[in-house]
Amino acid sequence: MTTVIEHRGDWRGGDPGTLPWPRSPTAKGVPMQLYAERPIRRTAQLAGDLLALSLVVVAVWLGTSVYDQVMKLRAPGDGLVDAGTGLRGTFDSAADTAGGIPLVGDALARALHGGSAVGTKFADAGQWQIEAVENLAWWLAAIIIALPVLTLVVTWLPLRWNFTRRATAAARLRALGDAGRDLLALRALATQSPGRLAAMGEPANGWRERDRDVIEKLAGHELARHGLVP
Repeated sequence: MTTVIEHRGDWRGGDPGTLPWPRSPTAKGVPMQLYAERPIRRTAQLAGDLLALSLVVVAVWLGTSVYDQVMKLRAPGDGLVDAGTGLRGTFDSAADTAGGIPLVGDALARALHGGSAVGTKFADAGQWQIEAVENLAWWLAAIIIALPVLTLVVTWLPLRWNFTRRATAAARLRALGDAGRDLLALRALATQSPGRLAAMGEPANGWRERDRDVIEKLAGHELARHGLVP
């Protein structure tokens, strides 16, 4: 019992579902457990990760496609800018020419400059339409991409991180040998279902008496809970 008591001091918090994080130097070489060791659970995790990645790729593709399609709506604005700029240039050129006509040149030039102002209004209206379309395209693309990504951040990512954190802690306990298995067995007494514990007879007494068969079974159940093999 001495070894078990020594390692109980490494437990963090009182949450029965959270494994202790071993601090023994013998467990430092255990890599992070990104995926389960049991084939069925690992396959499910890989499928989930692939689905999440596919969702992001589809969202980016859909967002960029919507952006490109909406940007096509700026064509009328481009036409107004071109027409307004051309009209303004025409009237300005005519006004400069008319300014050289004796007697009526100045009056005629002022009238022509008024037409130039109309061209400026056309160009400004076209520019406003272009900016409105660009803003609409950008926001639509951002929303289409951000919604699925944020959904994954608040659902899928925490689940994967929790699994990695707990499975890594369990793997590090497993690497400690008998001392780690004692701790895993103790965790199993707190986290396994009453029915499963009852099927084992008296696992608490077996743990207290350091029955290796009972401890191995309990530790195996706890490792299986985290997708690990004994």
